[in-house]
Amino acid sequence: MGKKIQLIDRLRLGFAVLVAKSVTFMVRSLRLGAASVLPGSIARRIEPRLLQLLSQQVKNGVILVAGTNGKTTTSLLLCTILERKGYRIAHNSTGANLENGLMTALLENTNLVGTLNVDYAILEVDENIVPKVLTPLQPRIILCLNLFRDQLDRYGEVDTISKRWTKVISTLPLETVVIPNADDPTLSYLGQQLPQRVLFFGLNEPEQYLDAIPHAVDSIYCPRCGYSLNYQGVYLSHLGDFTCPKCGFSKSQPTLQSSEWQQILVGLYNKYNTLAAATAAKELGVDEATIKDTINNFQAAFGRAEELEINGKRVRILLSKNPVGTNETIRVVTQSNDKTTLLVLNDRTPDGTDVSWIWDVDTEKLVERGGTLIVSGDRVYDMALRLCYSEKSCESRLNLIVEEDLKQAIATALEHTPNNETLNILPTYSAMLEVREILTGRKIL
Repeated sequence: MGKKIQLIDRLRLGFAVLVAKSVTFMVRSLRLGAASVLPGSIARRIEPRLLQLLSQQVKNGVILVAGTNGKTTTSLLLCTILERKGYRIAHNSTGANLENGLMTALLENTNLVGTLNVDYAILEVDENIVPKVLTPLQPRIILCLNLFRDQLDRYGEVDTISKRWTKVISTLPLETVVIPNADDPTLSYLGQQLPQRVLFFGLNEPEQYLDAIPHAVDSIYCPRCGYSLNYQGVYLSHLGDFTCPKCGFSKSQPTLQSSEWQQILVGLYNKYNTLAAATAAKELGVDEATIKDTINNFQAAFGRAEELEINGKRVRILLSKNPVGTNETIRVVTQSNDKTTLLVLNDRTPDGTDVSWIWDVDTEKLVERGGTLIVSGDRVYDMALRLCYSEKSCESRLNLIVEEDLKQAIATALEHTPNNETLNILPTYSAMLEVREILTGRKIL
């Protein structure tokens, strides 16, 4: 933390930074995007050790936020808490969480000669590149949110990712603090194996249990012995209260009592994000009053339960990019009185090209309540077919509208939304960026 850089490294770093800032200026001047990835990509070619040279200048250390779901919301909440205490933060707020995006976020906060003057760097990191960036980043805190199946064409099973995480994290300094999700069996076990200081976050609210384990479940077997876990109850997917009847492995004890912490954002999944950020903030010495006040006034990150007003109508964007996340956004919709929903399914690189995951989503719950469902996106007919197969009878109350053109789909959805209700939009990642640009006229990436 806060190390000095040798002169020769400083010169090469300074040149890389100058080029990166020039690229950023050109991209933004020409309105080609937010320049959240390209500057880091180019600067890295000039100085391959860019990530290490920048991160070691962070005064109080790097905080790494990793997991399948919730990274953007958790990192933004933690960033907001620390900024309220007067700290200067470097943060990849656009959600560009691969190596080039991390570098670009740090470059954004340097001066023209490559000096980085921030107290903390809060970096959300794609779960698949965690092993690659841990050594150069040398994080002070690692938040491990959850591990679910995501982008089946690129990523392996969750236990494979967890083993890679454990192997690399265990080589970090002993003063590194690791904060895993106690309710995730894979991550709870990970935390129990590490030599570093480990804190846990999780729920202790049995009243929030689901009636049954959902179809989109990833890890209900003991990570220690492979035997089927005994669940007292599940909160979402495989996250819950569990023990192994064979070897005795059980859920780790969370640091905070979840029932004592309120949340401002919709969805039980955001309670996990809240608890993760609060646990990290307390570890950094932030007082509880500041943390809770920040949570109570927090605004959602873009596309993550973000609410907008468009032409006098309320719109809520609920990013839905994998089975577990989509089941949770469907739960939010079905628990509301809103009867108009737009689903947008893309299969581009940021989304994952394999869309077979939609058959693991409990769309039946969305269809059963009736109302109007509009579908759009690159794979609009795949989503329409999935919804049709969700109908249990020929006498359905569902009004299904298929619209290939996204702009027209949004317009149609708004027309069908009464003034006293909210239009819920459930898009995949690239679709979320398109939806926001149409609604707000601004690009994120």
